[in-house]
Amino acid sequence: MKEKIIQFGEGGFLRGFVDWMLQQVNEKTDFGGKVVVVQPIAQGMCDALTAQGCAYTHICRGVEGVDARKIDVISRCVKPYDDFDSYLALAENADFRFVVSNTTEAGICFSDADRITDRPAKTFPGKLTQLLKRRFDLGLPGFVFLPCELNDRNGDLLKGCLMQYAELWELGEGYRNWLEQENIFCCTLVDRINTGFPKGEALGIDDPLLNASEYFHLWVIEGYPELYRELPLDRCGLNVIVTDELERYRTRKVRILNGAHTATVAYAMLSGLETVRDAMEDETVSAFLRSCVFEEIIPTLDLPREELEAYAENVLKRFSNPYIKHYWSSICLNSISKFKVRVLPSILTYRERFGTWPRHLMFAFRKLLEFYRTDMTNDDPHITAFMKKASVQEILANTEVWGQDLSCMEGEL
Repeated sequence: MKEKIIQFGEGGFLRGFVDWMLQQVNEKTDFGGKVVVVQPIAQGMCDALTAQGCAYTHICRGVEGVDARKIDVISRCVKPYDDFDSYLALAENADFRFVVSNTTEAGICFSDADRITDRPAKTFPGKLTQLLKRRFDLGLPGFVFLPCELNDRNGDLLKGCLMQYAELWELGEGYRNWLEQENIFCCTLVDRINTGFPKGEALGIDDPLLNASEYFHLWVIEGYPELYRELPLDRCGLNVIVTDELERYRTRKVRILNGAHTATVAYAMLSGLETVRDAMEDETVSAFLRSCVFEEIIPTLDLPREELEAYAENVLKRFSNPYIKHYWSSICLNSISKFKVRVLPSILTYRERFGTWPRHLMFAFRKLLEFYRTDMTNDDPHITAFMKKASVQEILANTEVWGQDLSCMEGEL
């Protein structure tokens, strides 16, 4: 098989998401592509991967059961901090077409302290510019970038950083035109809970790089309709969507999945529930959560209702996964800012469309205010202090907190 994909990042998410998908693409189609992993920081897992031939076991677990499979799509690892020349040599292989990455949300950044002569540059976009400049100098075609970082408009953000480096390092108009015209930067949305190595569990699998995730997976890719001709993800039964409207799917995820968490967290914690699964097994709280999603959030979204309901049912199935312990104490971090982004738009849109306030989501708002009177919150100290002492009227009128005056809700809370 030819090496066709450069992957920045060797952590559990990419190995349990992109590499898991590519394994099936190789098994079910004639794609025949291998991945070369680049370790983007000095310390990482590449030595451990190399020690076992870059193969590992991945297991999917959930209410659907357990599925274990060997993943051997990675051909080798490259460590720029140990062997920078081998890293730059990746630019010489004309077969490389795709670049995937997951360097965390902080990874796609620009630093004017980076220099093109660094071996390597500190930031991920800086390292990538060093590789791209070598490829440009060789007269080779560019790449298709599929960043998996959770930043909004991640492809646009990455491209912007690369353009900044082209300017900072004075790489010339010819390089800038090549970067703009010969490379494709896709914005993507990824969704899968990856729990990594299942510590403390006797699974009978002797693999120190054993990786675990839920069954559900979703990869939404914007702006590259020819993708399936080059990378036949559509022929493998994978939940991959190529679209020109990524924002609709991001809104769906934020409002339904994240919104369900944020609408329920205060109620669940005030009810003494520890995990999301505990809430799903509590008849009253689970019924409340379901009403929020199906009766009040879905009616405010613009995708086909059947599609929204199918996604929502998958969300609830994921919440019930017996292999995932998702603690409300973790979810409650910065609940006010999360409520503003994830739940408040559903409340306001519902009011606009139907002329009444959504009963369950307003109950969630009341519980949120009650929650912030307790010592269980985990938020900015200034927000916590304000929420604990202020009246409901003062809270709703605070435009710095909500981005608008919500005094019209006072009689409802």
